[in-house]
Amino acid sequence: MNNEVYGYSGFEALLETIEKYADKVDNFIEVLEIGAKEFVNDLLKLPKPMSKIRKAGYTHLVDSFAYRKNKKEIEVGWGKYYGPMVEHGTEKMDENPHVYPLWDRNKEKYYKIMLTKLDLQTW
Repeated sequence: MNNEVYGYSGFEALLETIEKYADKVDNFIEVLEIGAKEFVNDLLKLPKPMSKIRKAGYTHLVDSFAYRKNKKEIEVGWGKYYGPMVEHGTEKMDENPHVYPLWDRNKEKYYKIMLTKLDLQTW
């Protein structure tokens, strides 16, 4: 019977690998923030659909994308309350997604940026 699983012959080998990376992962919030910044930068580059609102001080929905840090997570979203309604639709309005399609197209890029910051490209 082969006792090797995923390249590790036992718990000791796995433990050594985990200990090797544990110090690097302590700053995971900062690493997530780096990925979130890149994601928000890409969101801000999205084309802006024409808006009928022309009043002074108006900010287009696409210009309101931002991220914020909570205790142990980073949230990316809109600066306008109706952003999720545009993204997911409502009873009276079809969805017009921005966030999820961009994430799905570029998630490997964001993962790579974060893994590079952690110096864990080999995982």
